[in-house]
Amino acid sequence: MNDPLNIPGAGDPDAPAVMATAVELRVVMGLLRRKLREQANVGDLTPSQIAVLRRLDGGPATVTALAKAEGVRSQSMGATVAALEAAGLVMGSPDPADGRQTLWDLTPACRERVRVGRALHEDWLFRAMRARLTATERAELGRAIDLLKRLVADAPNGGAS
Repeated sequence: MNDPLNIPGAGDPDAPAVMATAVELRVVMGLLRRKLREQANVGDLTPSQIAVLRRLDGGPATVTALAKAEGVRSQSMGATVAALEAAGLVMGSPDPADGRQTLWDLTPACRERVRVGRALHEDWLFRAMRARLTATERAELGRAIDLLKRLVADAPNGGAS
């Protein structure tokens, strides 16, 4: 396993530049996430609640599955889900595979909220790109997105080369 504090590829003359780019990309992605969050009002939701809503956007899940996915105890996840249910954002139904379990899913109102939030994100990005980037720069950004997709694509060796 690589030591995250050491630059991998010591002896590779490109390694410092690649590491600098990796750091800069991480920072810029964080800034972009924050900027997008500002555009779609998430109200009083905690980061944990937002994470659960994102998971449930992929389909229903039990509290146990959500807890495992988020790396928390089932009791903690139960409290998070209860708060989301009280806010009218999630609803439970019996698990057809195990009637003792409850499958949690987004409510129609929450799905609409997610849809509107995504539209706000996309609208902000569209307006910012049109206002701040030239046509050539927008084309470059499109090519950069293709590169980012390659970075996150599943690879047999975990993405490392």
